Amino acid sequence: MKTNTKWSIDKAHSEIAFKVKHMMISTVTGYFQDFEANAKTDGENFENALIDFSAKTASINTKNKDRDTHLKSDDFFNADKFPEMKFVSTSFKKDGKLIGDLTIRDVTKKVTLDVDFNGIAVDPYGQTKAGFEIQGEVNRKDFNLTWSAVTEAGSIVVSDKVKLVLDVQLTKQA
Repeated sequence: MKTNTKWSIDKAHSEIAFKVKHMMISTVTGYFQDFEANAKTDGENFENALIDFSAKTASINTKNKDRDTHLKSDDFFNADKFPEMKFVSTSFKKDGKLIGDLTIRDVTKKVTLDVDFNGIAVDPYGQTKAGFEIQGEVNRKDFNLTWSAVTEAGSIVVSDKVKLVLDVQLTKQA
């Protein structure tokens, strides 16, 4: 396959989010605000595209400063020692499966993400855009994000399962 067409993420029209259960009764949503992504494709065909993504772990935002500070600590991401999380694709199929290697901290694991390709359009400025909705789930403990606590009543404070929710718009490069 030729990978002669390059795409980069349009940060103004993309969102990198995660959702995790808190005390197993509510869901907390967080975002990474500083991220990069690129794709190489055969023209406008994304089958077998080569995709790489990275996010600065210190850019985490859950709308709670104390929680964000805790997430940046060694209990979770250790943003000082591991400033980036990365994903590199190994396969992207028309059936909507994006497979690749996700690295968080010093652990790399193969993950499979579900992708809805929303199509390609030209914006008012003549730029070609491609839109995707990407979802998946990882176990945070697989990546050494092992902090755990239990309430007095025996409830788990933070779920091991983390849902990934990415809304991505790519811009075709000239």
